[in-house]
Amino acid sequence: MSEPGEGPAPGGDGAEAAVADLEARLAEARDLRLRALADADNARKRCADQVRRAAADARAQVASQWLPVLDNFERALAHAQADPGSIIEGIEHVRQQALDVLARLGFSRRDDMGALFDPARHDAVASRPVADAAPGTVVEVLQPAYGDGDHQLRPALVVVAVAG
Repeated sequence: MSEPGEGPAPGGDGAEAAVADLEARLAEARDLRLRALADADNARKRCADQVRRAAADARAQVASQWLPVLDNFERALAHAQADPGSIIEGIEHVRQQALDVLARLGFSRRDDMGALFDPARHDAVASRPVADAAPGTVVEVLQPAYGDGDHQLRPALVVVAVAG
């Protein structure tokens, strides 16, 4: 009998059996590793495909919301020879329809006139002294903002009051 920690006697059948068992276990572990890598790669590909499909679906949903706006612009152009007042009224309705689409998408138009300048919400393109406005106040909105906070489509382009 051998002491604990000692292996079978060299050259014995026990050693060959132990080596064969270890080689079989190693081959099985390698096979399991390869399968796990293949499973992970397949999961990554499935996930990437799902992300692509979700993005395409989202684009299609947004585009479908804009189709009625485009249809109404085309109707307005078809009646370009009509009374200018009715054309202006029609364009105002289409504009409101476009604002409604943006609001449904989470990007409501912001009215920043008179607000205190906030670099996270506004891009100041100019400043001017205005007698009845506090310094740092938005005195003109050149381009309105859409959305709020982290969900901002674009900031407002503004003119800010300065001390005169």
